[in-house]
Amino acid sequence: MKIILQDNVPKLGNAGDIVEAKRGYYRNFLEPRGLAVVATKGTLKKREEDREALERKAQKAHDAAVALGERITQLPPIEISIKAGESGKLYGKVTNKEISQKLEELIGEPIDKRGIKIKEEVTALGDYEAQVKLTPKVQVECSIKVVVEGNFVKDKPPEDKDKDKNKETEGGEAPKKEGKAKKGKKAAAEEE
Repeated sequence: MKIILQDNVPKLGNAGDIVEAKRGYYRNFLEPRGLAVVATKGTLKKREEDREALERKAQKAHDAAVALGERITQLPPIEISIKAGESGKLYGKVTNKEISQKLEELIGEPIDKRGIKIKEEVTALGDYEAQVKLTPKVQVECSIKVVVEGNFVKDKPPEDKDKDKNKETEGGEAPKKEGKAKKGKKAAAEEE
């Protein structure tokens, strides 16, 4: 079905565009959120009348995104604290959500975590680059510095599997677990 977008919709189009969409997507997602209307003769005529207002709105949103992008590029490297071992290996993962939250703290405006792409996998402490997609046309780069949270955690030495075997054989037998064992139908019938 043909619809007219009232606002920018990722992977579909920009405000004012006439696009094809499935009925269910329109009825269940776009219409309840006020993101689109059905393309009829009346709505097409109204669209032509409102085209200037939509273009001004789109230009204003683009200018705001460019200004926000300038603020992001002027930031010093964003420090993300995470637990790490003495060798520098990370315990955990640096996520887009963490980067988004840090950016929000620094610039005071919300950043969509889905628009953040880290160029390489973060596996150790150090400096990394990320791309922040503010709008489909405005993308900026930012630096991320991964630092250790608190003190380094001591790396565990590789465990010997032989120690566990020795514990079982020291007493002759492995300790038995107490409690009721689950019985099958045959075992229960044999006891009776």
